Amino acid sequence: MKGQSTGVISNLGDLHYTAVEDAIARHAARPGGLMPLLHAIQERLGFVPPAALPRIAEALNISRAEIHGVITFYHDFRTSPPGRHVVKLCRAEACQSMGGEALAQHAQARLGAEFHHTSADGRVTLEPVYCLGDCACSPAMMIDGRLYGRVTPERFDRLVESLQESG
Repeated sequence: MKGQSTGVISNLGDLHYTAVEDAIARHAARPGGLMPLLHAIQERLGFVPPAALPRIAEALNISRAEIHGVITFYHDFRTSPPGRHVVKLCRAEACQSMGGEALAQHAQARLGAEFHHTSADGRVTLEPVYCLGDCACSPAMMIDGRLYGRVTPERFDRLVESLQESG
């Protein structure tokens, strides 16, 4: 039953509660289980709900501060739901040397959203990443897990427009 262990996540909705409890059941007993547990929650929900931290801390016998530190240290974790599409722009040196900074500025202006934020229409979340492994085709970006290289501002616009057309 929801929140039965100590009531620590009674403020989570049923979907979130189920995702958190399923991840705990699969990963809490593993040595070093925090990272796979957090990834499992984010994979299922698209983010790690802050309200789940007390329950995760209880299950792993660690502090909420430790979990918060991990979530805020690793760029891949989110604490709020993303937009319908997630655009990740590479911020590593190879991409920076090939126009990545100008692309980042263009992307933020085009979407009306800074890094770690979502466009006003809720369609696109913009995230920085520090190397997509496509250095030979810099600057690189990823949209919903699909990699794109040699991205110019014009190509960025075409790709974002195709997202809007596809819903």
